[in-house]
Amino acid sequence: MDARRILDILRQGLGAPLLVLALLAMIVVPLATPVLDALFSFNIALSLVVLLAVVYVQRPLDFSIFPIVLLVTTMLRLALNVASTRVILLNGHDGSAAAGNVIEAFGEFVIGGDYAVGLVVFAILTIINFVVVTKGAGRVSEVTARFILDAMPGKQMAIDADLNAGMLTREEAKARREEVRQEADFYGAMDGASKFVRGDAIAGILILFINLIGGLAIGVLSHDMSMGDAASTYVLLSIGDGLVAQLPSLLVSSAVALLVTRASRSQDMGGAVTGQVFGQYRALAIAAGILLVVGLVPGMPNVAFLTLAALTGYAAWKMRRRTLDAEQAANDPALPAPEQSGPAELGWDELRPVDPLGLEVGYRLIPLVDKAQGGELMARIKAVRRKLTQDIGFLIPPVHIRDNLELPPSGYRMLVHGVPVATAEVHPDRLLALDPGGAFGAIEGVPGKDPAFGLDAVWIQPHQRSHAESLGYTVVDPATVMATHLSHLVREQAPELLGHEEVQQLLATLGKSAPKLVEDLTPKALPLSVVVRVMQNLLIERIPLRQLRRIVESLVEHAAQSQEPAQLTAAVRTALGRFIVQEITGMAPELPVFTLAPALERVLQDSAQGSGAALEPGLAERLQQSLADCAGRQEASNEPAVVLVPATVRAALARLVRHSVPSLSVLAYTEVPEDKRLKLVGTIS
Repeated sequence: MDARRILDILRQGLGAPLLVLALLAMIVVPLATPVLDALFSFNIALSLVVLLAVVYVQRPLDFSIFPIVLLVTTMLRLALNVASTRVILLNGHDGSAAAGNVIEAFGEFVIGGDYAVGLVVFAILTIINFVVVTKGAGRVSEVTARFILDAMPGKQMAIDADLNAGMLTREEAKARREEVRQEADFYGAMDGASKFVRGDAIAGILILFINLIGGLAIGVLSHDMSMGDAASTYVLLSIGDGLVAQLPSLLVSSAVALLVTRASRSQDMGGAVTGQVFGQYRALAIAAGILLVVGLVPGMPNVAFLTLAALTGYAAWKMRRRTLDAEQAANDPALPAPEQSGPAELGWDELRPVDPLGLEVGYRLIPLVDKAQGGELMARIKAVRRKLTQDIGFLIPPVHIRDNLELPPSGYRMLVHGVPVATAEVHPDRLLALDPGGAFGAIEGVPGKDPAFGLDAVWIQPHQRSHAESLGYTVVDPATVMATHLSHLVREQAPELLGHEEVQQLLATLGKSAPKLVEDLTPKALPLSVVVRVMQNLLIERIPLRQLRRIVESLVEHAAQSQEPAQLTAAVRTALGRFIVQEITGMAPELPVFTLAPALERVLQDSAQGSGAALEPGLAERLQQSLADCAGRQEASNEPAVVLVPATVRAALARLVRHSVPSLSVLAYTEVPEDKRLKLVGTIS
């Protein structure tokens, strides 16, 4: 059977059962000395391979299978210990070669055939392995696993925050979460696997004493050997067996220590040691001086110390020359780089894309956006983006924040596509007290306005918060004030933030669950530009895009009759009628509505069906005032203000009151579900 056939068998899942069977056979079945020699040699080679693999791996997670490798190598050593103990106790009376050439070589050559020296060497190796390497590696594994598990929630939150801020895609965030989970699993497994090495070291000590005591007893009692001959034979065999097992154990323990003490980032171990330990020429120069002084002391090994001093000093001189040459090449204007020989030519890279959403702050507001100084604005903005994305129905772009020295120290302004759309001032060391309408009594502070809604407010000291809340004021911090202002602004500017790329992403997301529907929409039925315009019209009329599937179905259905965005918008509104009414009234059983007087309705219909002429200014002004009065009465009675009109005049009337009476909803008769009960509140004339 060749090596390729063996690899095929292992790939088919037979490797683990065969390994278990081999370990059981080594424990139960007596092994011939040539097989034992081969397995001991293989064990030493495997330990060397594991140690070198740890040295050359870039980061610990790249060797994630190491805990399993550690368990397998430990089980292999223990099985070999059992097999060699059986051979020593059964055949030890035949001489030092009875347990194989490997054990004999370690007993004769490594320790010179002197069992006293062998005991000392074995004791030293055991102390190094058990007390120094194994104990230290176990402690590092335990502490690292604890820190990794404690930091896991924070890492998950950081990934979620980067995802919400648009800094990561869903695939990248998923990969980052998987890496965090793998890191926690790896260091948790290493914490437990380090106990294998510790147990292996203890088992090696116990097996040595068992071999010593058992061998002396068997040699004297069973084979009529003298105590001196039995000690000379069995002690050398036991120590040789212990050293054969202890050497691979020390190599694997060192591999564990190297792996758990490495940093999690990707780096080459050799390069890191060379750069960080021997990369400082000052340290090498001082070390060379100390070695020189020690080498000049009478009685010391002068040649060795002076040679080391010369080599270290030469290395320090070469490293200093290299550092100075690099600095001179970087700073010397007489040696310009070929690319820097003249002014750089302008290119398209000079044109920076304009941020969809921007926030510029004065220098006194920088602590609000700096996490290192305890600023909470970034977290508030991420929460606002998440909430708005869920409410409006498309991903709100990240808010790019920068300082602007041209603004007042406590001022800020918000930009949409690079154009300032709002500006305000806040006091970063105070709190804003708002009167929701039920506050009684005045409170001392700096008078101001709520930036989002323009309400009268007072900027108070933090210690006045309890007093202001007891008077009925709503008290908010500056970060909340700015985040609320941003939320209000984004809702108003949502049509400006929705472009072709955003609509394409919406359709791609819908295409995962309804691919045929998206395929029938664009470009087959409608161009993308028309779809974008329809969705912008919906946002202008404060209709969220959450019902995306229903919107697309309506567009596909009516695309054959018209491709005008206005007519398609009206058709989509009709399809979303139940959703629109639900957004206005919630779960209320009745919809309170105003209607138009017949004469006014005819005037508006004639205007809408004419050549596009606007209403007579006086009539438009009186109509706006009447609608504002109706909206005010409904607001006072805590009911929504709705005007029910024919479909032909709905769009024109909605444009008329969109900014003057924003709380008023204008619905067409066709947009109200048939099963919705209407309550006529009044008639507008």
